[in-house]
Amino acid sequence: MPSRLTPDTRSRSNARSDSRPGASAAAPVFPAMPDFSARLIAWQRQHGRHDLPWQNTRDPYRIWLSEIMLQQTQVSTVIPYYAKFLARFPDVAALATAPPDDVMALWAGLGYYTRARNLHRCAQVVVEQHGGEFPASVDELADLPGIGRSTAAAIASFAFGARATILDGNVKRVLARVFGVEGFPGEKKVENAMWTLAESLLPVDASDGEVSAYTQGLMDLGATLCVRGRPDCARCPFAADCVANVTGRQRELPAARPKKAVPTRRTWMLVLRDGNAVMLERRPPSGIWGGLWSLPEAAGEAALAERARSFGGDGAVSSLMSLASFSHVFTHFKLDIEPRIAELDRGVGALAALNDADTAWVALSDLDSFGVPAPVRKLLDSLQGSLI
Repeated sequence: MPSRLTPDTRSRSNARSDSRPGASAAAPVFPAMPDFSARLIAWQRQHGRHDLPWQNTRDPYRIWLSEIMLQQTQVSTVIPYYAKFLARFPDVAALATAPPDDVMALWAGLGYYTRARNLHRCAQVVVEQHGGEFPASVDELADLPGIGRSTAAAIASFAFGARATILDGNVKRVLARVFGVEGFPGEKKVENAMWTLAESLLPVDASDGEVSAYTQGLMDLGATLCVRGRPDCARCPFAADCVANVTGRQRELPAARPKKAVPTRRTWMLVLRDGNAVMLERRPPSGIWGGLWSLPEAAGEAALAERARSFGGDGAVSSLMSLASFSHVFTHFKLDIEPRIAELDRGVGALAALNDADTAWVALSDLDSFGVPAPVRKLLDSLQGSLI
């Protein structure tokens, strides 16, 4: 029997050239592994994860909630947020009717806040357009807000036993190493080749339980053994056939994102206090920290001082004093933050008048009721009990 790594072997779906009009090169050829799904299922049942809070259920609401939270976020980080969300919103109807601020407050610190806005909107669409029941098909799930192709497949597989392909970051890493997929997985051409490969590996004539075990196995393998830094190849069920392991290319596959210069932006934030209450301002619905409550900002200290005076009403505002600057790194840029603190004279009667839909005076001890970005929350937490 020839080695699975010989150039002449290939997966069924990649054995032909791309015959589309204008195609200039043959489709990539990957090593054949006809027993891939069977080996993965067997491994998952013996060595995979079986006690995560969202496992052992067919409830599409709980599965959907976990899949959205797990996007670009580690399991250990998600678990406490998942528990809090279920306690506050036990079903899709409860989430759909919740005030947006309640949703954002529970999401604060989890990051990628567009997920929270889409989560809320998706719940509303499920209730309004689907009678409170999640659709079972991958295509219908993918049409819902915040649910892409891979997430839809995961929900369909776990909740409804659908034979569907997932392709999240963990799965891309597994496929790139085991099958020697060249190129950065975020590049469209490489990603398309991975989708084709992933679809060819799906188990045939599998039961619902086998499909779920296969899908979970892909996630488990990437999360527990085929990790980024130091993969545990000795325990992998594909060690003898994995291109990366056999050729010693674990550090090279998958290819890293091409390096680009990370731009830096700078902003000034105002900590305007009245005793232990601070002024918060709701951010626009789109953009960074969209819809969350944060500190007022301005492009420069003079502009920030002017904002402080405008918030003060008839009260006197003390001069701005510097707090330690800090930075926060987003996916595509770094934000340098210059916080300045000022005190508003107490007893001026201006606080209640200043509150509106987009501004609020909030006690430092009551920040849990507001969705505050994690770096801003850290700054405010450090001020509790102190006065300038």
